[in-house]
Amino acid sequence: MSISKQVSDYLHVASVSDPVFHPNGDRLSYITDDETGIPQLWSYDFNTGLKQQVLKTEDRVMFVTYIPGSAKRVIGMDARGNERKQLYLIAEEESVHRLTPVDDAIYKYGGPSADGRYIAWASNERHKAYYDLYIANIENGDIRKIFEGNSNYSIMSWHPDGRRLLVQEHFTNLYSRLGLLHIESGHIDWFTPEAESTSYNRPIFSKDGEALYILSNRQREFKAVAMIDMQTYALQWLCRHEWDVENLVMNEAGTQLAYTTNEAGIYRGWLYDLKTQTYEDWQVGIGTIAELTFNHTGEKLGFIFNGPASPADIWILETATLNITRLHCTSTSAAFESRLIEPSIYQIRSFDELEVPSFLYKPRHLKEPAPVAFWVHGGPESQTKAEYHPVIQCLVNLGYIVCAPNVRGSRGYGRTYIHLDDVRRRMDSVQDLVEIAAALKKEPEVNADRVAVMGRSYGGFMVLAAVTHYPDVFAIGIDLVGISSFRTFLENTGPWRRKLRESEYGTIEEDGAFFDAIDPIHYTEHVTAPLLVSHGANDPRVPIAETEQMIDELKARDHPVEYVRFEDEGHGIVKLQNKIEAYTKMAEFLDVHL
Repeated sequence: MSISKQVSDYLHVASVSDPVFHPNGDRLSYITDDETGIPQLWSYDFNTGLKQQVLKTEDRVMFVTYIPGSAKRVIGMDARGNERKQLYLIAEEESVHRLTPVDDAIYKYGGPSADGRYIAWASNERHKAYYDLYIANIENGDIRKIFEGNSNYSIMSWHPDGRRLLVQEHFTNLYSRLGLLHIESGHIDWFTPEAESTSYNRPIFSKDGEALYILSNRQREFKAVAMIDMQTYALQWLCRHEWDVENLVMNEAGTQLAYTTNEAGIYRGWLYDLKTQTYEDWQVGIGTIAELTFNHTGEKLGFIFNGPASPADIWILETATLNITRLHCTSTSAAFESRLIEPSIYQIRSFDELEVPSFLYKPRHLKEPAPVAFWVHGGPESQTKAEYHPVIQCLVNLGYIVCAPNVRGSRGYGRTYIHLDDVRRRMDSVQDLVEIAAALKKEPEVNADRVAVMGRSYGGFMVLAAVTHYPDVFAIGIDLVGISSFRTFLENTGPWRRKLRESEYGTIEEDGAFFDAIDPIHYTEHVTAPLLVSHGANDPRVPIAETEQMIDELKARDHPVEYVRFEDEGHGIVKLQNKIEAYTKMAEFLDVHL
């Protein structure tokens, strides 16, 4: 079988996301790229087991949610991967009406009012760097700006009284503060400290609005479930785990919470009884559990389970019995899944004795030492998890050992770990990568002369940093939408992102000399590894100039470099045919050079 055919087989496994129950509970709306090659809105009927596409759009559907008490839905879409998300209303007869007015703005959905008459959003239409707050009447289309400020604001939820909104001011990608915005006056009562480095996620008001349930890491290493008294603003911890808690939801009766724990990239589910203050755990297997959603009676909990050997699908938990069933909303088969490989945990001590974990995927029947391909995640505050990854599985099937590391700076290992690569410690994470490669080269199953490094976004920077600063470690590099210079990246990234990124990378004014000392663009003469690079022309996060300036430098030195450019993509590759083209090039590049 050709490399192209093998890549295509693994990429044809559909993605699925955003399950949400119809108000009467007999259907689920969800998003999948099954059959269409681009994320679209679908529906699952519990009575018949039938799946059908609800809408056919030219661009990807990014989220879906219902308006309370009706079958109306709100969806988000951008254009050609540009991330300028617009909001649309889908009526019961499935007519689509755009709600947001400015093509070039980004709209962050803030949810519906309890009576279903209004929705809220944050938008940067006034100034690209700042987000103001709005409410809109979905019946007559009237839009009203209710708060304006020169910062990054978002709306998290409506208060049950309908007169206030829970809002968030973002200081970094990780830390924020909370406030209650009075819609009539536009005044915000901030009730969490501004100077405190704390995250707040997944807020849910109690039915009477007297309590707020939320995930937070206030003065903690890991995020946990907390309750905030909305009279005194005192915070009380409900349950604590030595891992981050994620995906908090509440049943409609307000009596039960569901959440997950991220245990080194493998997830466990939990149900918490608010009356008895007791909880019980459940698990599907090795994989992640996300996007939890209760039906209207609370008897069913829908979720996405995604495992290395069980690609993402919608599953249902019966909350009374903990019985779990799979809905099979994608077209994957048992025969295909039997070919998939589950990873082991590979852990090393880095240069400073820090323990650094990786997921290690090995072919089933190794007859001789195999080449190694590193897959480095982006973020940098992201995390490689135990999930289905088509490129990783394809490469393992082709005979590669694949290492997916969570170097310092990764999410999921606590507050301390995630900050170990901040600003002037940037290259410590690259050193982690080198240390893992050195350890793997000593393993008898590894061909030490054939080691490649691949990554996208910040992972692309890691690739470029590795092949410029450590040219003898990796035989080839593959960079997808990577940063070649933090100086030019911060100058040209979307203005709404620059401030958030500066907290992680530093500023040009204070750290420009450090950027110049580490930026790969200044060390292209050191590169010995052949490079493959790829980028989408509409990328608002890492501008395409980051890739093209690197290519220009390498070509000026006659260094071997291949380039795949997509005119209809942004920061990620969305369309199936583009994925096939990009990842076939990757596999062929590895085959030729490794």
